[in-house]
Amino acid sequence: MESDYGVPTAPIVTARFADYVQRDGRSHGMNLRWSFPPYPVGWVSRETLHGYVEGNDPVSGAPLMEEVIFALTQPLTDAEKHPKMVKRPEWPRLLKPDTEENLHRLFLENGWTDGLPIILPTEERVAEMLTGTDRDPQEYVGMMSVTTHEERLQYTVERVAAIAVMAGCRPEHFPVILALGASGRPSLPSSTTSFASMMVVNGPVRNEIGMNYGLGALSPINYANSVIGRAWTLMSINFGDMRPGATFTASTGHPVNYNNMCCAENEENSVWQPFHVRKGYKAGESTVSLFRGWSVLTGGMFPGHRMLQVMKGINPFGGAFTFVIDPLVAKNLKKEGWDDPFKLSESLVNEMNPRFKRPEMVNFIVVGGEMNPLWLCTDFSYFQTVVIDPWIPKAGIKKDARPLRMPVALACKDGSCGISH
Repeated sequence: MESDYGVPTAPIVTARFADYVQRDGRSHGMNLRWSFPPYPVGWVSRETLHGYVEGNDPVSGAPLMEEVIFALTQPLTDAEKHPKMVKRPEWPRLLKPDTEENLHRLFLENGWTDGLPIILPTEERVAEMLTGTDRDPQEYVGMMSVTTHEERLQYTVERVAAIAVMAGCRPEHFPVILALGASGRPSLPSSTTSFASMMVVNGPVRNEIGMNYGLGALSPINYANSVIGRAWTLMSINFGDMRPGATFTASTGHPVNYNNMCCAENEENSVWQPFHVRKGYKAGESTVSLFRGWSVLTGGMFPGHRMLQVMKGINPFGGAFTFVIDPLVAKNLKKEGWDDPFKLSESLVNEMNPRFKRPEMVNFIVVGGEMNPLWLCTDFSYFQTVVIDPWIPKAGIKKDARPLRMPVALACKDGSCGISH
């Protein structure tokens, strides 16, 4: 405002975020005259807010309004006119050799993990992971930050491979991890609100790497789903520079962030086009689609009208809903006349009658083992699909001689179900 329009500006933010905005300014070369009223400012009385205005800045100790008047009236200093951008140092490629026990403690105590045991990313293990792609290990994959405006850190194929090792992945999973990294999206956004994330894989790669899209797809019974979902969190921690209280401020946090509701879509048993095709991608392409929201609800067993009732009963994030529905639900919806899920989205939005009608914000993902016509309602917003294929080796997915697989639930046929080992 000051540099472009000549309008004096006095930015104010609550004291809880003083360190955050000052660091942000240094990262972008903006030396602003901040003033900090006490925290919190939401859901407190008007008298309390008047007290903040008439009182002192808890960070500087000076009267708050005097700081604001000074910021608006006094000429900028040379340091304010010519601020220096502070760059964080590059990460070291290797750590000093040590015992396995000490290295595990080092990762944990430095906040480089999700608190669960990891596989140490040794040079040999990272080199093996790199066989899962043809790309140059030093090629930049993307940039990420869990904050909105702070400096985004770059990371290479090799660094993503280290994360994949830590999460317990094998080379066959690596192209999906690289696609996640290329999105630049953290699974842990910096917000006082406790967000959750979801990722859905479509296309041939689902079966190539043994992802689960049937019975228990969102449960901890599948190797690929578990480690791929975890890798997104570990990337968010390390590449997104997630530091509790500094760059990550979720009040309660969200248990979904351990695995980020990682699954594939049940294209084989769906009566609709796959989700990625509905978003403009080819059926033969392998993709990963990303979602974010707050709540995951067990919605019910009845399609159509019951979905509308649940939608009316919750306050969605940005007007978005994503339904995770068993194939039996999709079949019942088709019997009701919904051959096109977007037409169903339009109908539900029209019935909701919000101020801004955006049916594209209501999405359907077909996942499940046809044990019951159940669906989950989430207030998740779809925001991105990334193609996995560019990260797959020309020779195809790199698999172990004997690929690692957990027990697979058999599809129900002729009223009979079982477990296969």
